[in-house]
Amino acid sequence: MRLISFLLVTVSYLVGAVPFGLLLSRSSGVDIRTRGSGNIGATNVARLLGKKMGILTLLLDVAKGFLPMFTTALVIGGGPDRNLIIALSGAASVIGHMYPLYLGFKGGKGVATGLGVFLYLAPLSVFFSLLLFIVAVALSGFVSLGSLLASAAIPLWMYLSGEAGWKILLSCFIAVLIWLKHIPNIKRLLAGSEKSWKKGKSS
Repeated sequence: MRLISFLLVTVSYLVGAVPFGLLLSRSSGVDIRTRGSGNIGATNVARLLGKKMGILTLLLDVAKGFLPMFTTALVIGGGPDRNLIIALSGAASVIGHMYPLYLGFKGGKGVATGLGVFLYLAPLSVFFSLLLFIVAVALSGFVSLGSLLASAAIPLWMYLSGEAGWKILLSCFIAVLIWLKHIPNIKRLLAGSEKSWKKGKSS
């Protein structure tokens, strides 16, 4: 059982590390690491290659968070360590996206993959955070601000919804990782130099 658990968590990391944004951009003749924000996530893909490619990247990155946990739950069955192994799989997939082995551990910011994890943990909480994200981006024009607020709110929604402690702890861990990855964005937001989605779109 320990070997199976280790393999499941390892595979979750490797799946999370697949850089779908980069792969899709290369199929269009663009290396998104050298254009726009340089990020391999859906926002940069959408900005450079259009909404369709951005949405496809988003869906694939979300799947990287959801499917490893779903698969782990099916394979592992019951047992006292079930929740721990599922949580580790979810965390591993997000870490894989942020620090992918295939790209020298330089990856994305984990928002979409984290969304996939949150969808598995608590879909209702995701709904409320998505509303917050939409409102924040619509009012400010900053995707980064929406991502920061939405990820920070997830543990609160889970707590208010009475979700299990392990789910709340995992959501807190992922939210902290997302905020750490967004430190450059936070600095730009405070300095007033962060790129607005509205301005980027018009330009």
